Amino acid sequence: MKRFLIIAVLIVSSFVSQAQELKWHTDVSDAAKIALEQKKPLMMFFTGSDWCGWCIRLQKEVFHKPEFAKWANDNVVLVELDFPRKTQQSEELRNQNYSMQQMFGVTGYPTIWFVNPVQKEGKKVNLDALGNIGYERGGPEVWISKSNKILNK
Repeated sequence: MKRFLIIAVLIVSSFVSQAQELKWHTDVSDAAKIALEQKKPLMMFFTGSDWCGWCIRLQKEVFHKPEFAKWANDNVVLVELDFPRKTQQSEELRNQNYSMQQMFGVTGYPTIWFVNPVQKEGKKVNLDALGNIGYERGGPEVWISKSNKILNK
């Protein structure tokens, strides 16, 4: 019995550490550089972290699951573009997030845009939109499946 319990604890802690290893970037320029180096698209998560119920639900049902952590680490560079009501943000971060919201026409939360950063002349990077998704009922398997369809276009 003790042996089984130890194995179960190790498996659970492995899943928890996997989910905690996710790196959510807040600077789009830095994330784009990383995405270019890793040859991965950006996954831009537009959220209202401290007030949006559907955003919180998406995080609990999908983003905090080990299946998502593995998929995200293998396939995308994560970017969080937050629009909180209670939490203070720097003016620079707030301006960047609103600029991205305007660029992608985001009118509701949660909205996730998948984009490919493309290096142009000099240091300029364009963001080519692949498609978007929001909350999807069904947990990580359903969400990942629909996201893969966007990424495989």
